[in-house]
Amino acid sequence: MKNRFNLAQAAPKAFEAMLGLEHYLAGSGLDKKLFELIKTRASQINGCAYCINMHVRDAMKEGETAQRLFLLDAWRETDLFTEKERAVLALTESMTLIADSHVPDAVYEAARKQLSDQELAAVIMAVVAINAWNRIAITSRTEID
Repeated sequence: MKNRFNLAQAAPKAFEAMLGLEHYLAGSGLDKKLFELIKTRASQINGCAYCINMHVRDAMKEGETAQRLFLLDAWRETDLFTEKERAVLALTESMTLIADSHVPDAVYEAARKQLSDQELAAVIMAVVAINAWNRIAITSRTEID
């Protein structure tokens, strides 16, 4: 696949705005391994090869295990994820597939129970950010490294 478009070159201010959101998230206090799970799971759902490749590598650098990454798309069927991670993964999936269920109350309440207000804000914005990056990378056909 050949790269179609480079957002950073075509619209540097738009690209900088996206990076601004990433800077907020980096300083939000959100656990880095959890942050990478969010990014990887949303990217799996969206089928973004570039982002899956990047975030699996980043997760491993943060100490995430290969087993958990291999089983991330089947997280409901394992005991490998904590209740907090499970609540965040369910919210990530629901927000990523928002047209399907509009984030059911049960999904939101499970996340709410596990997260502080600051963490919940960071998780929501992390899901928003990765879904935006997925759409940019897929549309532009960003090639994996």
